[in-house]
Amino acid sequence: QVQLVESGGGLVQAGGSLRLSCAASGFIFSLNHMGWYRQAPGKQRELVAGITSAGNTYYADFVKGRFTISRDNAKNTVYLQMNSLKPEDTDVYYCNALVTSYVGPTRRFWGQGTQVTVSS
Repeated sequence: QVQLVESGGGLVQAGGSLRLSCAASGFIFSLNHMGWYRQAPGKQRELVAGITSAGNTYYADFVKGRFTISRDNAKNTVYLQMNSLKPEDTDVYYCNALVTSYVGPTRRFWGQGTQVTVSS
């Protein structure tokens, strides 16, 4: 089984920074597209940032250049550096990965979610 384990969320004051990490483990042949999503209660999950296997990145307008997504393929880990945080960034953030496994077909996996709370 492939698992994505998230860490790095927490409570931070406006203007502060957090660094989210998502480590993949299991029978992984390759990690393809990876991304970070957010979801508030009663709302749809939406893309925050994504990164391709080639390292190409893209971001939601809400990020406004404040966040940076990166990946370390040797560690099977994707990161989201969150700077200049605003109270509006408060949400649950989910890691997502498209995984090619040794023991199954390519499919999408999700992390458990990590809470990010920004106080004013």
